[in-house]
Amino acid sequence: MTPGAGRDEVRIDAGAVLLRVTAPPADGAANEAVLRLLAAALGRPRRDLTLLRGATARIKLVAVALD
Repeated sequence: MTPGAGRDEVRIDAGAVLLRVTAPPADGAANEAVLRLLAAALGRPRRDLTLLRGATARIKLVAVALD
């Protein structure tokens, strides 16, 4: 994850999902932006995604509920 980017972006590179968000890395804003962006990319509602690990790190583990 790259916070404070110029634009929001989702890319796949070497099997990894790379996210860039414009939100700053303060008060959880970037984490929330990552979850919203990933939910939109997956076509799922935001409530289906949960940040499991990496709240203060660039590498995150996200769970996606499948109904």
